Amino acid sequence: MIKEIKPISARTFRKMKENKEKITMLTAYDFSTAKYIDECGVDSILIGDSLGMTILGYDTTLNVTMEDMLIFTKAVSKGVKRAMIIADLPFLSYHISKEQTTLNAGKLIQAGAKAVKLEGASDFILEEVNHLTQSGINVVGHLGFTPQYINTIGGYLIQGKSYENTIKLLDAAKKLEDNGAFAIVLEMVPEESARYISENLSVPTIGIGAGKYCDGQVLVIDDILGKYPGNIPKFVKQYANIKEIMLNAISQYNAEVKNCQFPHKENSFNLTEEEKNKLGYAISK
Repeated sequence: MIKEIKPISARTFRKMKENKEKITMLTAYDFSTAKYIDECGVDSILIGDSLGMTILGYDTTLNVTMEDMLIFTKAVSKGVKRAMIIADLPFLSYHISKEQTTLNAGKLIQAGAKAVKLEGASDFILEEVNHLTQSGINVVGHLGFTPQYINTIGGYLIQGKSYENTIKLLDAAKKLEDNGAFAIVLEMVPEESARYISENLSVPTIGIGAGKYCDGQVLVIDDILGKYPGNIPKFVKQYANIKEIMLNAISQYNAEVKNCQFPHKENSFNLTEEEKNKLGYAISK
């Protein structure tokens, strides 16, 4: 009997927090990577607007469009059977009106996502979170360092570095929770602050640079595989060096083609001897 694959849901996230079971999440932007992540049992896949840097070569996430997010969400969804797919709402896709936000979020759901993620907890954002959840769309919040606000934050700065700021983050997290967010990403927050916030919420927290006490962890796939050519943040652990493997393989291919060592006979297709004779080629012995 074939065992049924039970997809991860928002309800699963809540149960995992209740059972003190850690939640795993990684980014993915293409079919094959998503397939491998899913096969390894990772609980959730984030199509992050980090694709602006890792895939599209931008300096920040601010240039990523809805069209970009839809293309990569469709690709990722084709490779996933179990993991929960969460897609970022990109810059300016959810700051105009609740109707526009719902339309854009709905497009990501139609492309294959099971939830959307947005940054911040202003009064307007909270209204949007509430409106989305009332419309049947799962929402993940994002607090701490919020990349889409990099120009107003002033750089890649750790957030919640004092008691007062920790309380402010907790207050924002509670408001997101009250308005329907089923999970909250905490980025670049001191471990103690993230622990305090996590212990005072009923929804799970997913940390990235926020220490071990969050209910789950998320990292960018290109960072853990050693593929991204830019700087690697302090909070990343690199589990492989794909860059070196790629450089070696590509250099070897380049050299073999230049030196007529590739393709080999086993990489080629051939005519029958009769057909070769018709073309005037000598018969190989």
